[in-house]
Amino acid sequence: MSEQIKKPVGITETILRDAHQSLIATRMPTELMLPILDTMDKVGYHSVECWGGATFDASLRFLHEDPWDRLRKIRDGLKNTKTQMLLRGQNALGYRHYADDVVAYFVQKSIANGIDIIRIFDCLNDLRNVKCAIDACNKEGGHAQVALSYTLGDAYTMEYWMNIAKEIEEMGASSICIKDMAGLLLPYKASELITAMKSATKLPIQLHTHYTSGVASMTYLKAVEAGVDVIDTAISPFALGTSQPATEVMVETFKGTPYDTGLDQNLLAQIADHFAPYRDECLKNGLLNPKVMGVNIKTLLYQVPGGMLSNMVSQLKEQNAEDKYNEVLEEIPQVRKDFGEPPLVTPSSQIVGTQAVMNVLMGERYKMATGQTKDLLSGKYGKTVKPFNAEVQKKIIGDAEVIECRPADLLENELDKLENEMKEWKQQDEDVLSYALFPQVAVDFFKYRQAQQEKVDLTQADTKNGAYPV
Repeated sequence: MSEQIKKPVGITETILRDAHQSLIATRMPTELMLPILDTMDKVGYHSVECWGGATFDASLRFLHEDPWDRLRKIRDGLKNTKTQMLLRGQNALGYRHYADDVVAYFVQKSIANGIDIIRIFDCLNDLRNVKCAIDACNKEGGHAQVALSYTLGDAYTMEYWMNIAKEIEEMGASSICIKDMAGLLLPYKASELITAMKSATKLPIQLHTHYTSGVASMTYLKAVEAGVDVIDTAISPFALGTSQPATEVMVETFKGTPYDTGLDQNLLAQIADHFAPYRDECLKNGLLNPKVMGVNIKTLLYQVPGGMLSNMVSQLKEQNAEDKYNEVLEEIPQVRKDFGEPPLVTPSSQIVGTQAVMNVLMGERYKMATGQTKDLLSGKYGKTVKPFNAEVQKKIIGDAEVIECRPADLLENELDKLENEMKEWKQQDEDVLSYALFPQVAVDFFKYRQAQQEKVDLTQADTKNGAYPV
């Protein structure tokens, strides 16, 4: 083993973001996180992933919490540890492409409120869609990490991964993450991939995977031996299943080896003890479904993410067509091929899956297509690694214009307009961003916030007047 790869591996802890997003639909409230931050801060993690992804939407929509307030509180608690978030490139944390002024302002405010590392990805690995966020992050003095959505297919050769790694380095990113959303990266393939990418770039490489298919811990072992710099893990009560491998297990695995993390198992045990009762509560109230804790081998057999499979099953159930399950599974690779072989990650996974269901139910390919399918084939999401099937494209969008440029180049600045639309609710600069990403959900939250504030003010006023005992 060469000296170059004998080095401690860094650990990014995902309990405050992806672990609970994957297992309990991002429902962990801030108040549960705060008491353990002081202990987490002593561990010596490479970083703690605590924001972004679906946390923003879930905080506003289901928990009636201000996500910006959560970030500030986490920052206060993690004084010595780098904080990390996930950003969907030009989509920021929403579900459409935003103008550059919104993306840049979102990055600026994320860093100002306490984020150190921004992991930026695009569902098609179209680097044009991450450039604005990288530039904004660098301008604000943050660490811009570009995540590549890992997938399989003819186009995704070792040359593809090596070339895209070089490109990311040239764009000014600080590190690269291989984001294996579906748990498709096998142990020996990980070894080959990390070795190849390390030969192509000097940037640090981080690996993120999910336990869905059952191979993730072995994949991490081989990746670390091949020189990966950082791995993403989850504290044991919220590890495994559709989440990440357990932090304590990976720390123990590398103990006494050249890759020893140096993390203290006693501190990790305290963190696990803090979250264990909440896990029990989630199992009891049904928020944590035991189904997501098992191994879903179909992920490897069909190369389809677990979330996409469950989506598909519910679509077929609604149509009383569960018997068509295998037919749809066989249809997915064909649709994906016709659509330029995109990685299957939100939103491309939903677009491909829904279209496959429609093709089977209609008994004819592309007789009907969703609006999202039309947008994808019109270039509104960006460029796929392979060209679209021209016949399919023609059948679905006819002679409609196809965008060749970066989709956001067609968007005019929209921050001032958004600011104007929501000014009556604005209490902090960040509110305009909450509104930009989730207009209706944010307004509902603003109304709730105002009602809570008025209730508090009223109670305080009545107390002063002696209406309530002090």
